Amino acid sequence: MADEKPFHLQGNFAPIKEELTETNLIVEGTIPPELSGLYVRNGSNPISGVSEHWFLGNGMVHGVKLEGGKAAWYRNRYVKTPNLENPELPRISETGQINYKIASANTHVLGHAGQILALEEGSQPYVLDSELNTIGSSDFDGRLTTAFTAHPHTCPVTGEMLGFGYGQFPPYLTYHRVSPDGKLVQSEVIDVPGPTMMHDFMITEKYAIFMDLPVIFNLEAALAGTMPFQWSDDYGARIGIMPRTGTNADVKWFEVNPCYVFHAMNAHDDCNKVVYDACRISEVWRDAGDMGSGDGVQTLHRFSFDMETGAVSEETLDDRGMDFPRVADARVGLKNRYAYTLQLGEMGKFGGHFKFDFKTGQSELHAYPEGCAPAEAVFVGAPGADPDSDEGWVMNYVYDDGSGKSELVILDAQRFTADPVARVKLPQRVPFGFHGSWVADS
Repeated sequence: MADEKPFHLQGNFAPIKEELTETNLIVEGTIPPELSGLYVRNGSNPISGVSEHWFLGNGMVHGVKLEGGKAAWYRNRYVKTPNLENPELPRISETGQINYKIASANTHVLGHAGQILALEEGSQPYVLDSELNTIGSSDFDGRLTTAFTAHPHTCPVTGEMLGFGYGQFPPYLTYHRVSPDGKLVQSEVIDVPGPTMMHDFMITEKYAIFMDLPVIFNLEAALAGTMPFQWSDDYGARIGIMPRTGTNADVKWFEVNPCYVFHAMNAHDDCNKVVYDACRISEVWRDAGDMGSGDGVQTLHRFSFDMETGAVSEETLDDRGMDFPRVADARVGLKNRYAYTLQLGEMGKFGGHFKFDFKTGQSELHAYPEGCAPAEAVFVGAPGADPDSDEGWVMNYVYDDGSGKSELVILDAQRFTADPVARVKLPQRVPFGFHGSWVADS
């Protein structure tokens, strides 16, 4: 029917209305006592109840605090940005100045340098306190003059958080390097030919990896108030690799087959090569911002770049539909044995979680009960375990269509297909959203 709601306003995609605090949480099973911290996830939750696109609602974080083998609390809170109260605030002034405080802050949430950051790629980070209340936006003491990505990556060796900002007007791409104590210590403009949408990137011990792919800004869509990006057959597809402390002059560009990558899995240095794994789709959004337009599914893909010869090789590692890839935080930018992805079916059909073992070449699927839909999985390593082992837990929010509510589900990563070790019952549903993190107390 012509008046049928779009998918992102139906079922468990639809926004919820209340901000709750619940301390009397029912737990089935046993929460590992080693888990001491906060699992928190971000997503789009339009306060008006409607939005033009799934990506455009106000940010709302959902968190469960675990300590001493118990679930201390569940909280959900809007990220208090200026456009929460006034969605009509202009982001671009009449003189063309962009106000990066005007934000949804709805895409990712992570911890760095003792702060919890709510992120959205068109704006500055928003800082939250330990109970998920909004402190305010951060421009890193005035040093951040562009947007900041929703997908920075923290090096487990140096503690640096590496990211970037992309824009619809020059400079189209700027690289940012943040110190372990939260200071923005480097910003470098990187030359790309146009306003490409760069949702994610990746790092290795030596390099930063940029994806200059053919989804670009569409002004007409922007003026119409919808998702302003569209596939281009003419833009080209290439990946740039730069030393982490380098400049634009140091970037080596490699042409790749036309595609788009929403989310990187990981990358690592291998002698003179850089090996980069990601969830790749052959094309997307032939109609600007249309989630259903495109060709093919997102599959697990490997790019290998020879830094000496300039040669590129590509291969599909797994042709099943998947996205939201994650590795242990302790293996970001390093060679990883294990990785986890969310199984994708048709829009709104999230099946289960894949676990990959790149040493054996095997994979496993954790399937959830009928009527239960999972989200992005986060791996939390056991204290003192080998950082490249699977000793630890995988957790995510799972929506139960039968009860109309959600649970925090905790799996033993070494017994991946077994029943959960714990299920924390939440007082309401957690709408399908985007990305989250484990923020350890330590």
